[in-house]
Amino acid sequence: MLVVLGTLLALCFWATLSVGIYSLVLASETSKNITTTNTSLGFRWYTTGSIVAGSGAPSGLASNQLYNPMSLAFGASNELYVADYYNNRIQKWVIGGTAGITVAGQPDAVSGSTSIYLNLPAGVALDSSDNLYVSDSGNHRVQLWLNGSTSGTTIAGTGTLGSSFTQLYTPRGLARDSSTRTLHIADSGNHRIMSYASGASSGTVAAGGNGAGILTTQLYTPTGVYLDSSTNSLFIANLGANNIVCWVLGATGWTLVAGHPAGSLGSTSTLLYSPYGLTLDSMGNVYVADTSNDRIQFFLAGQTNATTIAGVTGIAGATNQLLYFPYAVALDSTLNLYVVDTWNYRILKFQRY
Repeated sequence: MLVVLGTLLALCFWATLSVGIYSLVLASETSKNITTTNTSLGFRWYTTGSIVAGSGAPSGLASNQLYNPMSLAFGASNELYVADYYNNRIQKWVIGGTAGITVAGQPDAVSGSTSIYLNLPAGVALDSSDNLYVSDSGNHRVQLWLNGSTSGTTIAGTGTLGSSFTQLYTPRGLARDSSTRTLHIADSGNHRIMSYASGASSGTVAAGGNGAGILTTQLYTPTGVYLDSSTNSLFIANLGANNIVCWVLGATGWTLVAGHPAGSLGSTSTLLYSPYGLTLDSMGNVYVADTSNDRIQFFLAGQTNATTIAGVTGIAGATNQLLYFPYAVALDSTLNLYVVDTWNYRILKFQRY
């Protein structure tokens, strides 16, 4: 796909990765709980998940509980790091563990604005040393917590909401470039993505920044962001516009990946409803936390028609086959699916086979 944006020729190669190479086939093997399969690449997941963090309802602040978790990242040894939003902390869960360990913020859920506290942490990212980058959304800043540290350092934002290049307004999702160490921040309240070079005291606008809206030069409450290093592109969960867009770094606008270009919401296979989070696999397939539809949608690279791979459209519930406002999705190295099942206060794993 070639898209001319102003005077810049932007290449969003995502759309050409897989078209014509393979097709998605729905499976009806309900006895095996299969949701999808792929004729050549074997995309299959069980539809019954297992709880790997949190204990489900009720919410709480005990070490085995979560309270509206918002995002998830993997550590160097595949530990789960969970942004435990209303508990004002980041919890580390070892795979197979029954309780989390507080690695940022306070275990008693107390919020604050000094360096030892967090206030509504919404996003989390890690580097190869398991240093933590946290979107401290209620404090309008991003904090760096070195591995093992008991306090954080502000690396983006000033702690006061605003729209200058040094300020943030309710930051949400994070994406870190491991090569350049640049941090990309979904600056939701300012309807833009800000990029902070390592050590910089101010950021640059990488996407949006032209007010809230549905034009290709605008974003509308972006919440999730994913960096595709192979195409030098940001994939953005454009929550307020009910779509997923691709913004090549250096371009002046986006191309549509999923959902409606004019922001229409819906529950069909081509529409989304307040998508909060997303991720990609190495083949360019897109996985979307379609939050208000209570489902996870799978888009083959280059296609706009999705298949539901977790949850049931429009049906919220607490069984291990249902979701309740899922906010984020992640993949491990073998494409097992991890869902931040926010209003069920848990993280579910859906096994691939």
